[in-house]
Amino acid sequence: MHAYRSHTCADLTKANVGETVRLAGWVHRIRDHGGVLFVDLRDHFGITQVLCDPDSPVFAEVEKVRSEWCIRIDGTVKARDESLVNPKIPTGEVEVFVRDMEVLGAADELPLMVFGDQEYPEETRLRYRYLDLRREAMQRNMTLRSDVVASIRKRMWDQNFREYQTPVITASSPEGARDFLVPSRLHPGKFYALPQAPQQFKQLIMVSGFDKYFQIAPCFRDEDPRADRSPTDFYQLDMEMSFVEQQDVFDTVAPVIAGVFEEFGGGKTVDAPQDWPQIPYAEALLKYGTDKPDLRNPIEMQDVSEHFRGSGFAIFAKLLEQEGTQIRAIPAPTGGSRKFCDRMNAFAQKEGLPGMGYIFWREADGAMEAAGPLAKNIGPERTEAIRQQLGLGVGDAAFFLGGKPHAFERVAAKARDVIGEEKGLTDKNRFAFAWIVDFPMYEADEESGKIDFSHNPFSMPQGGEAALDGDPLDVLGYQYDLACNGYELVSGAIRNHRPEIMFKAFGLAGYGEDEVRKRFGGMVNAFRFGAPPHGGCAAGIDRIVMLLADTANIREVIMFPMNQRAEDLMMNAPSDPTSDQLMELGLRVIPQD
Repeated sequence: MHAYRSHTCADLTKANVGETVRLAGWVHRIRDHGGVLFVDLRDHFGITQVLCDPDSPVFAEVEKVRSEWCIRIDGTVKARDESLVNPKIPTGEVEVFVRDMEVLGAADELPLMVFGDQEYPEETRLRYRYLDLRREAMQRNMTLRSDVVASIRKRMWDQNFREYQTPVITASSPEGARDFLVPSRLHPGKFYALPQAPQQFKQLIMVSGFDKYFQIAPCFRDEDPRADRSPTDFYQLDMEMSFVEQQDVFDTVAPVIAGVFEEFGGGKTVDAPQDWPQIPYAEALLKYGTDKPDLRNPIEMQDVSEHFRGSGFAIFAKLLEQEGTQIRAIPAPTGGSRKFCDRMNAFAQKEGLPGMGYIFWREADGAMEAAGPLAKNIGPERTEAIRQQLGLGVGDAAFFLGGKPHAFERVAAKARDVIGEEKGLTDKNRFAFAWIVDFPMYEADEESGKIDFSHNPFSMPQGGEAALDGDPLDVLGYQYDLACNGYELVSGAIRNHRPEIMFKAFGLAGYGEDEVRKRFGGMVNAFRFGAPPHGGCAAGIDRIVMLLADTANIREVIMFPMNQRAEDLMMNAPSDPTSDQLMELGLRVIPQD
């Protein structure tokens, strides 16, 4: 017999009754029923109930075991009494009578229990992650992650992509986040960087004549953490293709993403890729207040500025006298009660705004009546025009925000989500995808007016070089994101493969030709030798699994994540370097006040 097990803890059935078997695993739970010990023995595959009474030669040893001890048992498979069958587990019709036992690894007092559904502080869970990972939900999440990655790989190979690996130590590159720098021992005073993405390398692979590339790539960014983003590293499906236009990329990656969500989505609806809308960036901000809208929620915001211009509601009327201002309405079907309206107004105040104006429609004396402070101020004619524009009726409401859109869109987007959630409008049984297209290439700093890239700096401007002759803020790029249920899952672009256009594009953002050559010399030089048109994208593995696992916290689907302060409590990172390490690298740490 094998040294540790003849079967896993999920294998045994009634067909094994009478057999002598060997199992190994962890003590999940112990129950003492009047001198008969019942132990739920758990391994990665499942649970088997084993029992021991005073007739067993190892009864005294079994009495000593505690939760999470790792043990090996030998015993005889018995059928459970009919009344004791557990239909919830594959081994529920049998149990094993213990005749021998070996302790493979005893456990100290546990800082968190594996059995049960107790909640523990995240700091405790991350410090003892190896215990946390033994829990059923975490085992399920990590298995899901592995299966998703395997499925993605197969789907990419099936589309004639090949997987190539790119360096994980390279030169610093401005890609929208801070680099992790790595000091060079052989070149004192100089630094490598961990790649924020394989961006330049995958473009160079296209220049090298490889038609299709993909990689499950690690990416490193020194970012401020949040629930849906890791503060240090993450993995993405990175892909690139030669001789393609934007639609070719969509037609390639969409079936991969859709297939994964159909395979692992638990039966939720996944729209066919050809039905995924393509929404211009400006339209997405107008209708949803965000470039990653949750389209499970049917609410669309509308510009209602004309109904308030010159109206009796002085706050909005004066706002509209300023350039670049707007009044937007958020329809709220079935939200027509003062209690709900007051609650949404309080929500806006918690988000840092003075509040939200509102109108709700109710029945009064057999007729429809508009109620709320706004309705009184602007009068019945304007109120009715707003109702008709929004397509609302009795029992509905609308909320209003005004000013420069960038100042209120974040709150408007959250308000739309809250209304959809509270009013049951959001379809929880669906994965709703949308391509966001036509991103602006540049943005201006509000205070200094300085022009900089707003998205990927390596993108081809729509209209080519000629598009760069006008106002930079009017230039759109061949850049695109794929949004799903309120999260950005994919980001990509058709690349700028022409050196003359690249120099001009970077010049508008304040990067001279010499600086571009210094920062991106490898790529610029390569483009001088017959670069093909190419494009691609990257899909966030962690976020995909997060959605499939139905959790809003990305750390639930990463095996060994950092905490919110970018610390690894289990491995004590970041840690202080030794004096010898600093001396070897020619570095000195300056104490922070």
